[in-house]
Amino acid sequence: MKICFLMYPWERVSPDTDSTLRLIHEAAARGHTVAVTTPNNLTIRGGVASAFCNVLTKAAKMSDNVPAFYRHAAFKRSKLPLGGFDSIIMRANPPVDNIALNFLDSVRLDTFIMNDLDGLRVANNKLYTACFSGPAADYIPVTHVSKNKEYLAKVLEETESDKMILKPLNAYGGQGVILIEKTARQSFRSLLDFYIGDENTSNYVILQEYVEGAEDGDVRILMLNGEPIGAMRRVPSKGDVRSNVHAGGSAVRHALSREEKELCRHIGPKLVRDGLYFAGLDVINNKLIEVNVLSPGGIARINRLNRVKLQKKVIDFVENVVHAKELVIQRKNQFRKVIEDADAV
Repeated sequence: MKICFLMYPWERVSPDTDSTLRLIHEAAARGHTVAVTTPNNLTIRGGVASAFCNVLTKAAKMSDNVPAFYRHAAFKRSKLPLGGFDSIIMRANPPVDNIALNFLDSVRLDTFIMNDLDGLRVANNKLYTACFSGPAADYIPVTHVSKNKEYLAKVLEETESDKMILKPLNAYGGQGVILIEKTARQSFRSLLDFYIGDENTSNYVILQEYVEGAEDGDVRILMLNGEPIGAMRRVPSKGDVRSNVHAGGSAVRHALSREEKELCRHIGPKLVRDGLYFAGLDVINNKLIEVNVLSPGGIARINRLNRVKLQKKVIDFVENVVHAKELVIQRKNQFRKVIEDADAV
């Protein structure tokens, strides 16, 4: 199988904790041809979308240690047609690069892209969960998305809670998340001026009900094909409302509760319908705070906490999808041959 990882630059990989690196290592260990590239390396000529890729050279003996594999990895630089890959695994960091998705549109019928391009378009920001309906909506905190400062000030004034969460719509990794105390609402308008800006550069913000228990951290759940495959609890550093590991939080072992499993059961089908086969759910007190779909992380930490290798399940899934597509093509060709033979008689 030939797999292309569309990701962040190789030199920015953190070998001890990087989830993408675990996927690459697993694919290479199985003997697959692995190429890595970035959105900046996409090109098109004569109607053929290609990428300047670094193709991993196959070593005689590959290290089982992922950081050692990273340090000794060797590549060959080549310009390759994207349609020639069996799968393209999207692992670029947020925010989504819509131009990159446009490049990939031309090969989506030939190549299995994870996650689906349309799914990435609708779910790349925090507005995705705010639009959930039906039973899934019961797991979403009351959320207001707006750039109307008067409206947001009124929401804070009228809320029955004594605090709310304010964050930019398009931020990630815990950037810009702050706790708003209702007693300090006299400074709220100033915060809105900073976050939203003026009429020429206005940005959307999220004002969300504060979920009790947030001070104790959140739970990151990794979902594969609509099912949970692993989880960890992320505990914020002292004096910080954010539990993101990149924002200073720490990870501890976590077993999903009955309520969290029920949340996954209701959220999973929508993820699959939207082609979001590999996603990270951030959950606080049985409420879904965010869905991470571009490059959900946590594999390395969950592996370490539970002595598992979640990357095996992910690559298994990709192999199964590609194999199923190949069987469909093979079956089609067999039927075409039958028709050709009948026409020749």
